Amino acid sequence: MQASPAIAVMALDEGQRVRHPAALFGVQFPMCLEPVIFTMAEQLSPDYTGGLWAMYALSNGAFYMAPESEQAMRVVSPNGFDGAMSADALGITACLYAYSHLSFGGPEVFAETCARQYHLLRELMFEHAEAGAILQAID
Repeated sequence: MQASPAIAVMALDEGQRVRHPAALFGVQFPMCLEPVIFTMAEQLSPDYTGGLWAMYALSNGAFYMAPESEQAMRVVSPNGFDGAMSADALGITACLYAYSHLSFGGPEVFAETCARQYHLLRELMFEHAEAGAILQAID
């Protein structure tokens, strides 16, 4: 059996930071998704205090954002998980929470896009060095 190739992660440059999310989510990105991701990070991590975020496109079609920080952050999730993770792992976790939450609302096309993004980003999560912590935080 042949192993699946790893999912490539590409950081978006300044020009792509508007175009790429707009192509995936339309006007719902700045109006709904981005603020929900920021709110999820605030709710999940007492160490998160705002700041700049990096944006990433994945070779499987997924998109995620993560705080630009080298510091590990404490994450306390509603399911009882309490542990430290990198800012990148916090970003993945916050995006997974946001995608899941928004997949149950409207408009329908946006909800379907969020559901699809959840599953695509979850594929990357399993390849991430902190997959165990992320999975515990979202499960």
